[in-house]
Amino acid sequence: MPRDRSDGVARPPQEERPAIARHDPDEPPADVLADEAADLTNGVLGRVFHEIGDILEVQGEIPFKTIAYHRAADALARSPVDLVAAYRSGTPPKVAGVGKAISDKITELVTTGRMAFLERLRAEVPASLVELLRIPGLGPKTVRQLHEELGIATLDQLRTAATDGRVRTVRGLSERTEQLILEGISRLETQPQRLLLHRAEEHVSALIDVLEAVPGVSSVEPAGSYRRGKETIGDLDLLAETTDPAALMARFTDLGTVDHIVARGGHKSAIRLMRGPQVDLMVMPPGAAGAYRLHFTGSKEHNVRLRARARDQGWSQSEYGFQRIGEDGEPLTGDAAELRTFPTEEDAYAFLGLPFIEPELREDGGEIEAALAGTLPVLVTKADLRGDCHSHSDWTDGSQPIAVMAEAARRRGYAYQVLTDHTQSLAITNGLTPERVEEERAVIADLNARFAAEEAAGTSPPETAREGFRLLHGCELEVRADGQLDYDDDLLARFDVVVASVHVARRQPRADLTRRTLNAIRSPHVDIIAHPAGRMIQTRDDLDLDWESVYEAAATTGTALEINGSPHRLDLSAERARRAVAAGCILTIDSDAHHTRELDDVRFGIAQARRGWVTAADVLNTRSRAGVLAWVAAKPARIAG
Repeated sequence: MPRDRSDGVARPPQEERPAIARHDPDEPPADVLADEAADLTNGVLGRVFHEIGDILEVQGEIPFKTIAYHRAADALARSPVDLVAAYRSGTPPKVAGVGKAISDKITELVTTGRMAFLERLRAEVPASLVELLRIPGLGPKTVRQLHEELGIATLDQLRTAATDGRVRTVRGLSERTEQLILEGISRLETQPQRLLLHRAEEHVSALIDVLEAVPGVSSVEPAGSYRRGKETIGDLDLLAETTDPAALMARFTDLGTVDHIVARGGHKSAIRLMRGPQVDLMVMPPGAAGAYRLHFTGSKEHNVRLRARARDQGWSQSEYGFQRIGEDGEPLTGDAAELRTFPTEEDAYAFLGLPFIEPELREDGGEIEAALAGTLPVLVTKADLRGDCHSHSDWTDGSQPIAVMAEAARRRGYAYQVLTDHTQSLAITNGLTPERVEEERAVIADLNARFAAEEAAGTSPPETAREGFRLLHGCELEVRADGQLDYDDDLLARFDVVVASVHVARRQPRADLTRRTLNAIRSPHVDIIAHPAGRMIQTRDDLDLDWESVYEAAATTGTALEINGSPHRLDLSAERARRAVAAGCILTIDSDAHHTRELDDVRFGIAQARRGWVTAADVLNTRSRAGVLAWVAAKPARIAG
């Protein structure tokens, strides 16, 4: 089972792969048989290769290979080219992620209507086993064990076995495993599956790329909870300006990634994506987008407030604009009818006597009152960040060398990156012993010497920050189960920045968990508390902390609380970030990157910070490198005072 690179604990399988599709049990499965070959489409190809990826995962194939099949499936379904016709003509195009092995399988399928590899996999793995992977926390290895030793092949069989106490008879499983399985089944059946932000972003980007290419379309943009930056997304909303709505709707409902069409209309359609969410597409008349953006972006509660304000001023508000209403509250008709539309949201808000309200604030959390009072915050942006205070290398559980991570950060224009590899007691991540800390320190010193020499010689990359770039030596310090810190004070004092976190013994009582967190906050050497709630969205609950005590101690000592940008975490949550700032705390917004491609995960942290009304002044790593180091150096004095 793949590891969660951010903390060394097992990552639930659905966080590494696309969600398993659910099909109507009354409909035939998307099998591909010889007599159905003529009905092959890009969408069917996508389904087939997703199925292969699912079965390989149950069989325990390496994650890289299963993910490759899923990515190829997505690329096939999204391709604008009729791949079936192209393969049958012998001129297959290049498709991202489709190498020779997959291409050969496509050729076999489109020319014979069969695929020997898929038929063999189906014979080896019952389709119902794939469904068991949807249970939070249940991985392929456990699914195989349960099938081989207990004959479990369905959700109902698993529920019965866990209830009867038979799961604990399997080697390595326990009564606690049974409880977690039953909790996972309950969550699966009672809670809607929502997309994490990065998965929603993938869908949105792919759809916009396709739809913007339709003739007559001038723009396609996201709205709804995705635009507000919510940490999980249900349905997706897209708005489009076009002079040819019919052509746009035809392309939208004919996409290869469509599982089924929910509704089809001239100006609004809805589809369910294959292995994905429902997507609603609305057409905005050119030059009248303002009211549409207002209506389809704000939360229900925010929009109710806007409509009430419009009604108080004699208008009825909808996505179409503002209609004049009479004394009976109904829109006027005939010669008295009046409809006001606006090209921008700024114009629409101004019509209501309000300044522009940022999308992330549109939750009826006091933004209307702040707008009227002129006290809306100037929210932090990604451009405000001068560095990143939480990242890892292959010295512990990262996947790339120190130099590669540092160079990527330098080319982002950062003035600093803090390398925070794990400490010794978190053995599952290959945590650093004190001896390895010193070896790593020497590597960092050599890198910084090279950076300084290049800056002096004028040979640095053009993106290098004005103040230059330095890799700061830090650590992600484990707070042990007994509350002790993983390194002694002498070693901690030698780091540039110390980030502390709680990973183990998460089920301790609130008093013990809070005491451990406060021990770290009150240390003169701990500068930041990483992902303070310790959560994994939808799969692992928050730590049970006395949050008011945490906020008070962090504010008093000047210990920063992190907003972790990993889309699996987004911790602190927006609500806690807002409360922390109100309590006087300083925050950081970090990537927790374990690979260079994850450095940009700070954008998700920025979205949560903005939802939490956070300004640049509230964030430590909007400061210069000298400013951050000065803040760190002053902590002992803050504690003593």
